[in-house]
Amino acid sequence: MTRVLVVDDEPQLLRALRINLTARGYQVLTAVDGAAALRAAAEGRPDVVVLDLGLPDLDGTEVIAGLRGWSTVPILVLSARTDSPDKVRALDAGADDYVTKPFGMDELLARLRAAVRRAATGAVPEEPVVETATFSVDLAAKKVRRGGAEVHLTPTEWGMLEVLARNRGRLVGQRELLREVWGPRHAGETHYLRVYIAQLRRKLEADPARPKHLLTEPGMGYRFER
Repeated sequence: MTRVLVVDDEPQLLRALRINLTARGYQVLTAVDGAAALRAAAEGRPDVVVLDLGLPDLDGTEVIAGLRGWSTVPILVLSARTDSPDKVRALDAGADDYVTKPFGMDELLARLRAAVRRAATGAVPEEPVVETATFSVDLAAKKVRRGGAEVHLTPTEWGMLEVLARNRGRLVGQRELLREVWGPRHAGETHYLRVYIAQLRRKLEADPARPKHLLTEPGMGYRFER
């Protein structure tokens, strides 16, 4: 059974979607704000998310960014915003499709089925929190904890750690890491990586001189190990 997380702060619409989707064989989870949506996604592991952008606590693009920190779940935006910049921001943040309110249920269901089909072939196990013996990385909340205390990271340090944690166990090449964090214009600036990996090790590793989690593959790149 396909599990759908529907996020909307309009009670009548939320109820209508739950009834219609349940009647068509979907298992439906619901949330009325962004924080509840991120919790529901982490705990319920939906197969697809239907998300309104106008939420009371977070903008929908923030919810998309939070999900994309750890998950590749298809996200179908459902919004009354019709301006092109809003659509572009949502898609750039990681949404897979965009349906404008008011909408037809048949169209929504068709787009929902298409999003699930596209994701079915490449699905991989996902974890919102990556635990090591020394520290934990919360990819949804974008926070790091060590010994129960939150560790302050600069945006660049977080960007580098996030890429490595999302690709844990896999070698991430120097150029790939530079493109992801600094952009394509900096693909040859390998000295950036040495500086920031050293900073991360000082903040996170029990023994920065003998790292166990943030590893260097000489001449090739870096690897995150638990």
